[in-house]
Amino acid sequence: MKPTTDFIAGKFQDFNAQMFGGKLTMPTIQLSKARTFVGQCAARKHRTLLHGTRLTDFRLKFSICFDLPEAEWEDTIIHEMIHYYIGVNGIKDTSAHGQVFRQMMESINQRFGRKLTISHRSTPELKEQLYNGKKVWHVIALVYFADGRKGLKVLPRINGRIETYRSTMLRDKRISQIDLFLSNDPYFNRFPNSSAFNVVLAKEEEFMPHIEQAEPLSL
Repeated sequence: MKPTTDFIAGKFQDFNAQMFGGKLTMPTIQLSKARTFVGQCAARKHRTLLHGTRLTDFRLKFSICFDLPEAEWEDTIIHEMIHYYIGVNGIKDTSAHGQVFRQMMESINQRFGRKLTISHRSTPELKEQLYNGKKVWHVIALVYFADGRKGLKVLPRINGRIETYRSTMLRDKRISQIDLFLSNDPYFNRFPNSSAFNVVLAKEEEFMPHIEQAEPLSL
């Protein structure tokens, strides 16, 4: 699912009553198309006369670019509510996810059976969606093995390294052919980009539709 403002506001009220003693006022809730974060607690920072800072105008922001299970959105909302609680009460912490944050997170996990984490990028599903959000041009080597298998290699966009990889790998009797392609399909972001002499043996039924949409490349 993807979040809506009504969903977030409803969960905020529920969690505020359950976990924060009903002490949090409803902040501004914003939906974003950012792929650099899933949830974010933002505020306006003011300098005080004693060289300190004061935070106002708190906003909880959530990206609608991610399709996550409801439980993960709930944990994300709670995560940002902890930041909000610390900020609105002027509590000093050792870092953004410092000792105070971690103590509150661990207490909520234990008391309410949640699975809060420090990083929103911790799950494989979320990492996959983060990868799929970026369009970067890649040189793709489609490697044919003599036994019929196919593999992939994402190479640096440097002619010398591409040619060295191809010529070196073709000396291996297990490899019969190497075709090169150029693509900005986000699917290929998940593969390591290097000129090391190796091949990723991904599932052919998964990567071949992406290869078929790529542009053949000749050096």
